[in-house]
Amino acid sequence: MTDENLQRRLTAILAADVAGYSRLMGADEEGTLAQLKSLRKTLVDPTIAAHRGRIVKTTGDGLLVEFASAVDAARGAAEVQRAMARQNIDVPQDERIEFRIGIHVGDIIIDDNDIFGDGVNIAARLEGIAEPGAICVSDDAQRQIRGKIELAFDDMGPQLLKNIAEPMRAWRLQIDANSPSAPPRKAAETTQPPALPDKPSIAVLPFQNMSGDPEQEYFADGIVEEIITVLSRFKSLFVIARNSSFAYKGKAVEIKQVGRELGVRYVLEGSVRKAGARLRITGQLIDAATGAHLWADKFEGGLLDVFDLQDSVATSVVGAIAPRLVAADTELAKRKPPENWDSYDFYLRGIALFAQRTPETTDQALEFLRKAISLNPEFALAHIRAAACLLLRPEHGGLSLTNEERSEALQLTNRALALAEDNEWVLGWASIIFVLFNGEVERGSDLVDRALAINPNFSNAWAARGWISVIVGDGARALDPFDRAIRLNPADAWTVLSAMQGKMSALWVMERYNEALELADRVLARRPNDLRGLFLKYSTDPDPVRAAAAGDRIRAHFPHLRNSDLRALFYMHSPKHRAMLEEIIARVGLPE
Repeated sequence: MTDENLQRRLTAILAADVAGYSRLMGADEEGTLAQLKSLRKTLVDPTIAAHRGRIVKTTGDGLLVEFASAVDAARGAAEVQRAMARQNIDVPQDERIEFRIGIHVGDIIIDDNDIFGDGVNIAARLEGIAEPGAICVSDDAQRQIRGKIELAFDDMGPQLLKNIAEPMRAWRLQIDANSPSAPPRKAAETTQPPALPDKPSIAVLPFQNMSGDPEQEYFADGIVEEIITVLSRFKSLFVIARNSSFAYKGKAVEIKQVGRELGVRYVLEGSVRKAGARLRITGQLIDAATGAHLWADKFEGGLLDVFDLQDSVATSVVGAIAPRLVAADTELAKRKPPENWDSYDFYLRGIALFAQRTPETTDQALEFLRKAISLNPEFALAHIRAAACLLLRPEHGGLSLTNEERSEALQLTNRALALAEDNEWVLGWASIIFVLFNGEVERGSDLVDRALAINPNFSNAWAARGWISVIVGDGARALDPFDRAIRLNPADAWTVLSAMQGKMSALWVMERYNEALELADRVLARRPNDLRGLFLKYSTDPDPVRAAAAGDRIRAHFPHLRNSDLRALFYMHSPKHRAMLEEIIARVGLPE
């Protein structure tokens, strides 16, 4: 692309694809292609032209279209979706062709009649989070459309979009929601704001770093994570997980909006100021329904008193939310702080790197966590997080584990349990590590039950419960725990992805292969080289060409992967499913 040919303009971009395309093609390839060709000719292309749109390119089941106006894009998209809804009234759910559409307004680059740029990427990502038969628009597009057409919007809140650095607010365009011609949606597919739980509910927003040093941002984040953990120990509270709260980091948000989007009644916000060896934490509790300030306080002390300060904040918040709670329900499990504060610094940096889930950051996280352990050998959380790095390194694309490293992971896990047998993080990770590395299903199940007894709001433990059910071949029992994990941590992309992976695997165990494949496509839309999604497509896709392509991508993007890694990551305790797994592993053709 030369400078002479490079042109830019502001435009409305529409991206569309067919929901469940792989499933439809697997069931009836020729029929699906014929229907799609007919729809393009009789409905889609004429509607785009009538609303002054230009089809930039087609990609199998997908379309990329540009419009001079976001209003034209919205009207054209709504017309297509209405017509599709009418056409699908008498069509069985699993045979319907339904489009997902994303619309964004942004700057694009034009070259040889093709378009490029972030605007195109954002439209494609919005299409990926749209429901079948729905239209998802960006905040920029919604501002251009609202008030100019007869359609209304549902606020979807901030969304984490793949390869987009910051969460983006998205909106669902209402398409005759009350019309009898609109196809019914399954309850699990609705994106209405979640209902308030039947007990006090709270989200803790990221605290402001008031230290004047951007390098201390990780410290303020770590303080908030610990406060969330302490609050979550109260069984009488519903607490939103840390990563969902952190979707609002660095954004000016309206508290009532946060309450609606996360489905909570109360929001805690505050600040952290670290000066030398002294620490000040301020917090204020707000009723998200009214915006009223219910409580505010500040807590000061030395760095080595940090866990006492966190307990004081949590206890005060609970007292403000539910003053009549039984005293036993408000008893906190006290945390003994690391004797060496530098160890805690290394730990916080390590878990921040681990959360990025790349080969490089996983290795860096392991280094930091090993350093934290060397400075404080009694730091249980550093031990279990280091073991988790080793467990997931192959899945993140890193080096295969040696026998010595597997032994190290088990040793780290046993040590963590010896140091903190009542810590939900330790119990949750230990449950999976013992099952995958040692096949200790009963022990793993007992550990995750203990984690949930200690902290019933711990999304990771619910996910672990789901995975253990999958591993023993009980797919039906796995579905609810994965749904619970998403409800407790709805804005964390990795919690949602892991739960989708788990539900996909549960459906495979239940031999509901078409549904598993559809979920695999959604997983791969979020993360194109997801190992679990590729492995399921390789093993299950009825199209040999698509299955072979998935196998090729596994071998290309995971060059260090070995059969021993697959046996650990996809371990099945059920003899039937273990035999199926071995047959699939043999076909992938990796080294032992």
